[in-house]
Amino acid sequence: MSTQNSDSPLSGHVILKRLQRLARHTDVPGTMTRLSLSPAHRAAADEVLDWFRAAAMIAEIDPLGSVTGRTASDSNDARTLIIGSHIDTVPDGGIYDGVLGVATGVAVVEALVRNGKRLPFHLELLAFSDEEGVRFPSSFSSSRAVAGSFDEKLLREKDRHGITREEALKAFGCDPSQWASVRRNPESLLGYLEVHIEQGPVLEAENQPLGIVSAIVGLSLGTVTVTGKAGHAGTTPMKHRHDALAAAAEMVLQIERIACDRDDVMATVGALEVVSGAGNVIPGRVTFSYDVRSSQDQTRVKAIALIMGRCREIAQERGVAIDIDMRSAMPASQSDPALMDALSTAIRKQGGTARKLLSGAGHDAMIFRTICPQAMLFVRSKDGLSHHPDEFSSTDDIGAGAQALYDAVLVLAENMGA
Repeated sequence: MSTQNSDSPLSGHVILKRLQRLARHTDVPGTMTRLSLSPAHRAAADEVLDWFRAAAMIAEIDPLGSVTGRTASDSNDARTLIIGSHIDTVPDGGIYDGVLGVATGVAVVEALVRNGKRLPFHLELLAFSDEEGVRFPSSFSSSRAVAGSFDEKLLREKDRHGITREEALKAFGCDPSQWASVRRNPESLLGYLEVHIEQGPVLEAENQPLGIVSAIVGLSLGTVTVTGKAGHAGTTPMKHRHDALAAAAEMVLQIERIACDRDDVMATVGALEVVSGAGNVIPGRVTFSYDVRSSQDQTRVKAIALIMGRCREIAQERGVAIDIDMRSAMPASQSDPALMDALSTAIRKQGGTARKLLSGAGHDAMIFRTICPQAMLFVRSKDGLSHHPDEFSSTDDIGAGAQALYDAVLVLAENMGA
């Protein structure tokens, strides 16, 4: 695929330097840890604000901590194309996740200005403040606000230190009471585009630098609590036991088997706690998490029903009680055909292949499914790593992604007669 001159805003080297500079802002020196609304996040937001303004955008930090930049079309009545991603990270993560999409968006705006391109739509860049959902219980709060699905009760959520989101926003310099002003009018939006590292091994395995997301999987999250009866490990006969851990272990294996027997279903138990556990005590209470995903909502719902039904059967067979907390569910998000076509045309212009693939991870893009068309461009990630200090995308691949996003924006403009 084609590469740019080293001084081009779309150069992978130029974009990488931005990622490296932003990585200086971390909560924990020696790691890439930038939690939402932390002092390091504020420093990063200020730097991104400078990027936006240097690209001749009208920019500010909104009431929920996201950095927003806007370049206007010649027509006041034009709709708006949003390019976005996030700048918060997981603890000890990498420098590419999220931030790559923001830096690529800036590069596109700079290239448009340098090349004297005028668009028939407004262009807005968004650097979301809370995608990861690490500091507070809920994720995607900032993109939810833009999409009109923010719930005021999220302001009362607390981090592990007892600080509410509202208090953190005020310390960040925001006025959270104005959260409703963040919402965009769906009728004013042309669409939403996001560039992100793949977070998986598909593109690398197929030697493809770029991929187009056809859909973001839907997911169901929750916990299962199994309550049996604690007892002495040496004095309680096996046939008289009501072992909560043994029951939970059978449930976990059944969850895995059910997913393995079905196409397009992924199921994970990532956390398990034996309450008041001890080596010489029969476990009386166990809690474990579940995470079930599919690109088809009907498939996911059927899998969840089967999993929970089987867990209840196991509980009855083993004489234990079960409590299922279905904490949250998020529908799958199908990408918009017209936006995918624009990305495909842009990739082919570079001599590449418009490879389409699913995203098994959630992204801010999925939040926009209810208010405007959305699509995503994936950039190849070495070993498929993400949320890891060693995550890496080459400068050639980064540059190819920036060029593809730039060309896709021009394709959309051409389709509108510009």
